[in-house]
Amino acid sequence: MSSPTHPVHWAIAVFPGFQALDAFGPLDILNLVARYHKIELSVIAASLEPVSTNLALVFPDKQDVWNPAGSNCGQSIVPTHTFDSPPEKIEVLIVPGGGGTRSPHSSGPVIDFIKKIYPSLGYLLTVCTGSGLAARAGVLNGMRATSNKRSWEEVTALSQEPEWVHRARWVHNENIWSSSGISAGIDMMFAYVESIWGKKFTDSIAKRMEYVRNEHWDNDPFVV
Repeated sequence: MSSPTHPVHWAIAVFPGFQALDAFGPLDILNLVARYHKIELSVIAASLEPVSTNLALVFPDKQDVWNPAGSNCGQSIVPTHTFDSPPEKIEVLIVPGGGGTRSPHSSGPVIDFIKKIYPSLGYLLTVCTGSGLAARAGVLNGMRATSNKRSWEEVTALSQEPEWVHRARWVHNENIWSSSGISAGIDMMFAYVESIWGKKFTDSIAKRMEYVRNEHWDNDPFVV
């Protein structure tokens, strides 16, 4: 059973062009955790309109770069709250990455929200280029963190204040967890869940998902 110290109030901050697995990988783990421990989840965005992963909508003037195949493919998530009117209590905030982090229109409101809400959080979890948003918000100053290896130079150039760790599947520093690219968010989330509810419980969730965990934070097969 959950103790009073276990986080109950969770939220994820989304924006147009977020990466699907960045968000839904950790959230699927949380969905299973919620069967056994009380979880309240909020989805926060700039407005209450559905938020799409479709980069063609984020960069209509750069289709040759972001949508060269001319596809119409994306999934949407429906927010429960806005950045201007967030839940009264957030203990854990998840911040995904994705192509939308390159758009000031998409990323600006998220950066402002992270900067505003971070002092009241218990934990901040970033996935992929989501660490770039946190870095731009100033909350990674003096912290160890990592990010997507394919976007490494781009993300680390956003701020020299964090101690960027290149060889890392994920990094845990104080109350901030950051992961490498996309699927690494699943391994980071499992590591975080283990830190709260223990290895036996976490392994049972991974087995239910038929997922083979990478349990070593510095085992990063994509670092090269």
